Amino acid sequence: MKHVFVYITASDRNEAESISETIISEHLVACTNILDNMSALFHWENAVQKEQEVVLIAKTTVSAFPLLEKRVKELHSYDCPCIIAFPIVMGNDDYLKWIDDEVSA
Repeated sequence: MKHVFVYITASDRNEAESISETIISEHLVACTNILDNMSALFHWENAVQKEQEVVLIAKTTVSAFPLLEKRVKELHSYDCPCIIAFPIVMGNDDYLKWIDDEVSA
C-alpha cells in the first residue's frame, strides 16, 4: 500500500477550503474533495454533542501522512481534529501516478 484517502472533518467550509489550499500548495496532498452539511454526533466533555461539520477527503501517499497530520493539526480549529487514513488498495494507475507526482513529502 502506497496511497491513502485521508478523512478530515472541519468546522465549516471556510476552514476546509483554507486547510485544503495550504496542504495542496505545500504538496502534502494531490487534491481534496469537500463535502458540505454533515451532521456529527459524538461524545465530548462528558456529553453527547451534535454539530454540523464539513468533510474534507484528501488523496496522498503513506509516506506523506505524518507531515500532513502535523500540518492539519497546526491549521485546525479543533483541539482533537479527526484525521484518519484509509488505504487505497487499487485504482487507476494514471491517477495514482499523478498523486505520486504531486506529493513531494
